Amino acid sequence: MIKKSVSLTSEGKKELEKELAELIANRPAITERIATARAFGDLSENEEYSSARNEQKVAEGRILEIQEILKSAKIIHGGKKDKINLGATVAIDMGGRKLEYTLVGPTEANPLEGKISNESPIGKAMMGKKAGESFEFNGKKVKILDIK
Repeated sequence: MIKKSVSLTSEGKKELEKELAELIANRPAITERIATARAFGDLSENEEYSSARNEQKVAEGRILEIQEILKSAKIIHGGKKDKINLGATVAIDMGGRKLEYTLVGPTEANPLEGKISNESPIGKAMMGKKAGESFEFNGKKVKILDIK
């Protein structure tokens, strides 16, 4: 299997490292919940036990996922500000609405926080464009106002 590198900003890497540390720190509390629930008796009908085991399963899965992401992470930097690339923060005018996005890898993408993936349709359309350039997206004219 070929490992694919994951593009992360340094901020995204720090957030994942923080989440990983919190998940690892929470392991003893989950183990304690399982032990306490186990003491209640019959495990086949013990909802508390099932819930704690499920929480453990989800947490351990996320720990493994984050560790894999961090192992294959390639840190991106905004680079030159003359054209849009990964890590760039872009101010655009989309059909009269002024918006600002940061282009990140798919792992970090969160449109509600203004972080869009370079693999998303609009992210792909923006890549390589320069300030002042325009393009069509979903039937609307998009103009690149500024690249930070």
